Amino acid sequence: MPNNTHIQYLKGIGPAKAKQLERLEIHTVEDLLHYYPRTYQDRRLGVPPNEYNSEALVVFKGRVLRTQEIPARSVLIFKAFLEDEQGRQVECTWFKKRMYRPVRFDPFGVLKKDFHLNNEVWVIGRRENKNNFFGNKITVEEQYAAQDVLSELHTGRLTPIYALTEGLTNKQFRLFVYEALQTDSLASEPEILPPSLLSKRKLLSAPQALKAIHFPHSLAELESARARLAYEEFLLLATAWGIKRTQTKVLAKDYSYQIKKNLLTPFRERLGFGFTNSQKKVINEIFNDLCSPRPMNRLLQGDVGSGKTVVALCAMLLAVENGYQAALMAPTEILAEQHYFTFKKMLADLPVKVAVLTSSTKAAARKKILKELADGSLHILIGTHAVIQDDVQFHNLRLAVIDEQHRFGVKQRSKLKEKTAKLDLLTMTATPIPRTLALAFYGDLDVSTIGELPPGRQAIVTQTATAKLAYERVREEVQNGRQAYIVFPLIEESEKVSAKAVTEEFEKLKKVFPQFRLAMLHGQMSQAEKEKIMADFAAHQTDILVATPVIEVGIDVKNATVMVIENAERFGLASLHQLRGRVGRGEHQSYCLLVCEHAGSVAGERVDIICATRDGFKIGERDMQLRGPGEILGTRQSGELEFKAGDIFKDRDILYWAIQDRDELLTQDPALARPEHFLFRQKLQELYQKNWHLIDLS
Repeated sequence: MPNNTHIQYLKGIGPAKAKQLERLEIHTVEDLLHYYPRTYQDRRLGVPPNEYNSEALVVFKGRVLRTQEIPARSVLIFKAFLEDEQGRQVECTWFKKRMYRPVRFDPFGVLKKDFHLNNEVWVIGRRENKNNFFGNKITVEEQYAAQDVLSELHTGRLTPIYALTEGLTNKQFRLFVYEALQTDSLASEPEILPPSLLSKRKLLSAPQALKAIHFPHSLAELESARARLAYEEFLLLATAWGIKRTQTKVLAKDYSYQIKKNLLTPFRERLGFGFTNSQKKVINEIFNDLCSPRPMNRLLQGDVGSGKTVVALCAMLLAVENGYQAALMAPTEILAEQHYFTFKKMLADLPVKVAVLTSSTKAAARKKILKELADGSLHILIGTHAVIQDDVQFHNLRLAVIDEQHRFGVKQRSKLKEKTAKLDLLTMTATPIPRTLALAFYGDLDVSTIGELPPGRQAIVTQTATAKLAYERVREEVQNGRQAYIVFPLIEESEKVSAKAVTEEFEKLKKVFPQFRLAMLHGQMSQAEKEKIMADFAAHQTDILVATPVIEVGIDVKNATVMVIENAERFGLASLHQLRGRVGRGEHQSYCLLVCEHAGSVAGERVDIICATRDGFKIGERDMQLRGPGEILGTRQSGELEFKAGDIFKDRDILYWAIQDRDELLTQDPALARPEHFLFRQKLQELYQKNWHLIDLS
């Protein structure tokens, strides 16, 4: 059976099950073989608890002593009492919802057939009482009758557990995979890795790895299979980025820059502060790129408050003073508007025209902006995805800056590049990542890092607190002439989400702080309202700003010393770190107080991390571990980092191998034209055509 055979023709599936499998994007036998388990259960008898076998898991093989049915109001209960060869006994329980069915229908018919008196069966379940291992009660997850070839797929081994859709069970899915492995599909699995790399890294062949990833005989075999498949994933991505980098470097710009200083010098003189050494270094790197004959493709990463925005603005002014246009694309309207507000303040009295374009821009204003973009009288455009719409035409766009790039996919970034034949691109992130990961995942980008904060920044005391204690701190700071933020996760109350909403809480807070001046800010307000509220807060005409997370970037008020985050458990690590960065910008001691209500294990871990460190690199790495690289690096929507086997933290050594081997591979055979590289090149081309949109191998 060829690998590309439609899944419905595999034994035991048929059209109905095929439709369910298609929801998992399994269309062919090959897709099925490459749908890897999400985890495993160690269902071997007598194995002590390990990574795949917790203390709560019970694997038991014994004969049936007796059974019992218990009717209840809302559920039906079936019990079976088993005894093993050592005389140990287990009471097993199954629950079924009471449903109105024909009288003849027996919901436990199959169980009664399998669990008849003295029959030997396997059961796998979870202990109801964790204090005693045997003589205990378990709720059964799966159960099996006779010991045969098929039951050995599910019991007595490291058993694969798959992420499935409604209507499919793991027991069914294992049988489907088993049938696929019995066909000649496995033998026809192409080996895309060059023999030299298989030998160098001592990797399993593709058929060996596929068989072992689904049904490993041991933990060692499982790790060998995962290592092989992870290496393949990493090498494909690293090579794609390497080729993309080479293609970018051979392009030549048909325009040039000169550092004229007729805008840059007055800009720096009016800033009111000097650049840090780190900012100066990064500005030089960016200016060297802009003045080079090749298009810039640089990633600027820096911690919250490190001054990335002013660095980007310097680059944009260099473009403007050379007669070019610049654009800044932000992921949200509020962030775009905050950048616009900041730029207007920084560029006051300079002959630079700036505008902001979002989906909320009124028709008349939009028409005016589009006209000025087209005739070149508008120098800098700030906006959201609205910037890349087809009717937005620039006169001579030469520099694009993408802020918080992890919220954009590759397709959005590529769309911006389509606005002009040649373009210098600067992407920014406040979620720094380790350099090795940057080389792997931003392989076509040069990386600049602002590694220091401006002088005078205060260490921020970060801790959990009750709302009462947090508000006492707010009251104390405001009475001393400072200002405070209180942030809520929602704009309005929701029946679906158990969290506080800013509109309702604002009214309550006015009663809590009757002697202070409060203002509310959220994303559904008009641009004019937002600007006035932020300006009033900056001018200390407001004491307490009650807001949603719209303030997590772009606000710089040195007199603000308290950040209270309500329902902190509902925020991601990056957002918590960004929000904390709104305080600690002046000479006074600052505080970030996290008020939690329903923190689970992962949410609690996020809160613990944010309290323990201010290091953006550590926070970024831990955030990546918790959420996954696709979400952090802006690739989830484009499919580049949805690794099936690899884990960039657990498999960091394998990632290093892949980067090293990628470099050697492309040095020896830049076009991958050698016969031994044909299948690897073909796989790259297939991925490009499917979803990467990264490289052109034609």
